[in-house]
Amino acid sequence: MAVVIFVIVLWYGGLFFQSFFLHRYAAHQVFTMSKTMERITFVLTWIFQGSSYLSAYGYGVMHRMHHAYTDTEKDPHSPSHDANLFAMMWRTKTVYQDINKQRIEIDQRFTKNVPQWKAFDAFASSRFSRLLWITLYILFFAYFTTAVWQWALLPIAFLMAPIHGVIINWFGHIYGYVNFKMKNTSKNLFRFDFLMMGEGYHNNHHKYASRANFGVKWYEVDVTYVIIKILNAVGVIKLKPITVSNK
Repeated sequence: MAVVIFVIVLWYGGLFFQSFFLHRYAAHQVFTMSKTMERITFVLTWIFQGSSYLSAYGYGVMHRMHHAYTDTEKDPHSPSHDANLFAMMWRTKTVYQDINKQRIEIDQRFTKNVPQWKAFDAFASSRFSRLLWITLYILFFAYFTTAVWQWALLPIAFLMAPIHGVIINWFGHIYGYVNFKMKNTSKNLFRFDFLMMGEGYHNNHHKYASRANFGVKWYEVDVTYVIIKILNAVGVIKLKPITVSNK
């Protein structure tokens, strides 16, 4: 039971910081926070994503590119131009690394105001950091595993952030329902997004990219947005005025 709870905590903890910090803050900047709070959130993202830590800068720039080039050959991740999800994952990884290592020229519109903490990212993304988390995960499993099948959860712990990305960027462009007809294949995966904390309302998000709440219908509860509202109410962050931009 401890192993299952551990993986659930990693799943939702890592997913929250990916949605809250990397996606809604770094890429779309739907709210602001102090520099101190930003640094704290960098560290919390590293703790919860662990071995699959993603740079806010790399993620933010790449996600802006995804919105600008959705379902075209320039899209960093698109089922329309990748043979299978593994091919898409590999291309995503390549583009992400090229951005972080500054191996490609990036249009300024994709980099403007994207948060970056180079020193911390260099450590958190290092082989040492990733191997450290992998070692800690293995030790935890070795101590708490009570059934052989629980070891099957270990690769999920290792690759949590890429798995989250595949669910949205692959399946969220193939399966689900549509609230808004778009010039892309984005879909909403769930009517109540219990699995992806609001990220599953992908069609809604492509329609209103700068909207903090990804839910549109009354039953589309965006759990991450609920937490954002609470953090805004207590002054940890400050939500920007509502916009209906659909870029």
